[in-house]
Amino acid sequence: MLLLLAGCAGPGPAADPLPTACNGHAELCARPFDTVTLAGTHNSMSSEDDGFQLPNQPHSLADQLEDGVHAMLLDTHEWEGEAYLCHGYCELGATPLVEGLAVVRAFLDAHRGEVLAFIVEDHLSAEATATAFAEAGLDRYVYTWDGGAWPTLGEMVAADTRLLVTAESGAPPPEWYQPAWSLYVDTPYSFAEVADFTCDVNRGDPANPLFLLNHWIADPFPSEAQAEEANAEGVLYGRATACAAAFGRAPTLVAVDWYTAGDLFVVVDALNGL
Repeated sequence: MLLLLAGCAGPGPAADPLPTACNGHAELCARPFDTVTLAGTHNSMSSEDDGFQLPNQPHSLADQLEDGVHAMLLDTHEWEGEAYLCHGYCELGATPLVEGLAVVRAFLDAHRGEVLAFIVEDHLSAEATATAFAEAGLDRYVYTWDGGAWPTLGEMVAADTRLLVTAESGAPPPEWYQPAWSLYVDTPYSFAEVADFTCDVNRGDPANPLFLLNHWIADPFPSEAQAEEANAEGVLYGRATACAAAFGRAPTLVAVDWYTAGDLFVVVDALNGL
């Protein structure tokens, strides 16, 4: 679970006039990527609508994007010789990787002002992943951080490099397939109840520029009822602000289960000062 800068894989700015809003808000266009909070989903591909058993999310990738999800934690696997999005056991639910990536490509094609991020729990090689991105046509939108100042969302939109892709295990090539824990620091993610939530460091260096807040309960499996409690505004905003104080900055990604339960989007807007 992607300009004016070096390392861009996109074809350059689109010919159409630039949108006046980025991720739905004009105020975000002038904000560097590392200072914006994105609403995210954990095990994004594992949805009830797509027939996954023990799903983490209610709706499909397409619906999540339309609803305002801008960050996705995705798991890739090889199953029966093909590349799939699935969680652990593909027999419990699986979407062909190219098919899932094509959904994202279609969304970015249709929504010029949207900037997204993937963190991939990769059980596929970087080469196989890159092949799937190319087949889906999604590699035209990828962004590669060069280690310098982060572009604003508006600059990413202008350059049409609107997808940051990082991998939990993999590394370049291709250059846009960047190691997640060189860019992100994250919190733990194994919590059985709200009282267990902490702001401890899990993976990555606290000095890394991006911050992933893992925020879900699985006791023992994800459920809408647990998400209602975890994603309630007081709980989610309280933990996000406490962890922002501990890490010295607001989360870049807030990843939850069952994103429609509770107040994810309200909290993300508040973290963005909107």
